[in-house]
Amino acid sequence: MKPLPAADSQPEIAVPDPAGGPIASPEAPMPWRGTFAALRHRNYQLFFWGQLISLIGTWMDKTAEGWLVYKLTGSKVLLGVIAAAGTAPMLILSMWGGSLADRHPKRRILVATQTVAMLLAFVEAWLVWSGLVRPWQIVVLATLGGVVMAFDMPARQAFVIEMTSREDLMNAIALNSSVMNGARLIGPSLAGIIMAKIGIAPCFFIDGLSFLAVIAGLLRMNVPHTLRHAHTGTAFQHALGGLSYVRHNRRVFILMSLFGVVGVFGWSYAVLMPSFARDILHIGETGYGMLLSASGLGALAGALVTASVGPRLPRRPAVFGGVWLFAAMLLAFSFTRNYTLAMLFLAVGAFGMMLFFSTSNTLVQTSVPDEMRGRVMGVWALIFGGMVPIGSLEAGLMARYFGTPATIAFGATVCGLAALGTWLYIRRNPSKPQG
Repeated sequence: MKPLPAADSQPEIAVPDPAGGPIASPEAPMPWRGTFAALRHRNYQLFFWGQLISLIGTWMDKTAEGWLVYKLTGSKVLLGVIAAAGTAPMLILSMWGGSLADRHPKRRILVATQTVAMLLAFVEAWLVWSGLVRPWQIVVLATLGGVVMAFDMPARQAFVIEMTSREDLMNAIALNSSVMNGARLIGPSLAGIIMAKIGIAPCFFIDGLSFLAVIAGLLRMNVPHTLRHAHTGTAFQHALGGLSYVRHNRRVFILMSLFGVVGVFGWSYAVLMPSFARDILHIGETGYGMLLSASGLGALAGALVTASVGPRLPRRPAVFGGVWLFAAMLLAFSFTRNYTLAMLFLAVGAFGMMLFFSTSNTLVQTSVPDEMRGRVMGVWALIFGGMVPIGSLEAGLMARYFGTPATIAFGATVCGLAALGTWLYIRRNPSKPQG
């Protein structure tokens, strides 16, 4: 990989308001380079394949964990608590994680976080194998995993450009999503089969082993020394710089706000999947895994579409249309009692969600100066960390009193209305021309 030029020598990329306009300015075009353009970089190849293996294990872990908790307790509220515990630490630590990513080598941070995550997976496997597992232990492990994620996510997001190049950034972000959702396609179905045939514990053990792939890939990279930007003030002030940047950048603020609403009311449906599978569709472990895999298939398709035609894709259909498609399919899913239709609705809905997520993430990252990227992605992680636990608790509590289908339908409706309100606001308040 070629060393990154100094920040002041890089061409400025004009990224317009999400309502429309080109991603790249005429002075810095983003030519068509193929669906897998980012894989021409050796470092990104190592990251791509390592992540694919590791994330298959992660999805096996998450699938098994949800089923284990519901099997032990039968509590929908506890499903929400576990999901919240896994992301709540990001509310406190993600800004600090973003600051570290801007001040220290990102690869070193990622090796450390992946190693700790591997150890947590092995501990959970041992607890289940030994028969000593209790719900409170799962909550503790989920919380520790959230601490790891608070430092891992900002560094991971900001490291992409160092593994590739600015011109391949959008393609790499979309390919990252395709890796996540390719693993989401394989992991849950594999976990369902293993749980039905062998048991739950092997899913956690396989997850632990899978981290070796990404750690090995990171250690084999040849990452050149990059310029570390000097900063004044305290470490706390440095960390808060990302929050200040987001607050004063209109387009980034709008995208992150919509991302937050969708995170609370939309993504929380995943917390209720064990309940929906067992109580509404009356299916077992294998069927539950296939439901999650159907969602992964749709998201994978959305990620590949973005990787292929992202620079040519109009932002308004991708951002707002993606949310509306997701909301419509989630609403239909909440009413269905047919297993085949449920998988279809989840797949199409996940396709829409991925169009929204990949396009939004790219717009945010290409709007941010290199020296701010880690901290801004720390804010992204902060929103993710805040919205997921809030949404998980909201979904768990609402499902307890109103039922799982009604909770999913309510979340879908809120997502659709939020996208509509944002779209109307942008139309009535267009961005001023950039001077």
